[in-house]
This record gives sequence, structure tokens and C-alpha cells, in this order.
Amino acid sequence: MDLGFDVVDMPDGDSVEAGEQAPDFTRPLVNSEYWEDAALSELTADGPVLLVFHPMDGDFPATYIWQEVRDRGWFDYDAELVGLSISTPYEHKEFIREWNDFDGFQFFSDPANEVAEAYGIVNDLDGMAGISEPKPAVYLVGEDMTVQWAWVAEEWPDFPPYDAVEDELAAL
Repeated sequence: MDLGFDVVDMPDGDSVEAGEQAPDFTRPLVNSEYWEDAALSELTADGPVLLVFHPMDGDFPATYIWQEVRDRGWFDYDAELVGLSISTPYEHKEFIREWNDFDGFQFFSDPANEVAEAYGIVNDLDGMAGISEPKPAVYLVGEDMTVQWAWVAEEWPDFPPYDAVEDELAAL
């Protein structure tokens, strides 16, 4: 089957795993109305957070991931749902606006990709010297900042194991 693109293995990394402390960070948190700096630890103080790292906004994997998340109703679980990519706050606002059914979504903006570096999930983009983005990844982070569950892509494109994520969310 011709997919129109190559499936590429991603290099192994030293990613944060379940049972480890999630690196804390502060970045602009964007929703459909505004953005403001927020720390992951501020969000986990109110309960578990499902942190979904994704490629830059507008890339087909990002759109596909968030359409699947929307269609599966991940907002209905007892965890705060937050995305994170290298996209700027302006790009996140446009992504939300373009997909007006993404209202209620929120995304951390990390253009320098430093959060992905802290999590050990940097993906250097082929043919783009000095440009990287996070590997697709999902972290369920508890109130004590411990990673309760983790998944990191091993190839591009790769998508979260949606059923497994839902099992973890249902167990909360």
C-alpha cells in the first residue's frame, strides 16, 4: 500500500517513564479565549493531567490525534486534558479556531522544544537543521507529579494507543 510518505523509525531516547517524577515546566497555556503562563504542577494540584505531546499544529498527525481525542470524549474523564507542541500561542489559537469543534481544548506552547527535551522525547526533523519537535507521546501525571502511565511513539507517523489511554483514564 502506498501511503504517500515513508514510515520512519525514531531514535531511542531516554524518555520519562511511568513511576518517575514528571518534569515541571511553565509555558503559555492557550485556550479558545486567551493564553497565560501556567505550570504543569498548578494543573496537577487540582487532579491528574493527561499531557498529550503532538507535532506542530497543522501537521496531519496533530489534526488526526485531536480529532480522535474529541470523538472519543476524553474530556469526560477525571483528568485535565492538555496538549503540548512547538506551535506558538498564535498558531494554537488558529488551530482551535480552524477546528471550531476544538473549543474547550487547551495547549501548552513550547516553540524552543525545551519541555520535550526535559521529557527525553525530542524528534529532530529531517531536512530542517536546528528544528525539532516532540515525538508524539502521552503522559498521565498524578497530583504528586508522578507519571502514572506513559506512551512514546517509536516511529513516524505513530498515534497513541487510544484504547489503552482510555483504560487508564477509566481507572482514575
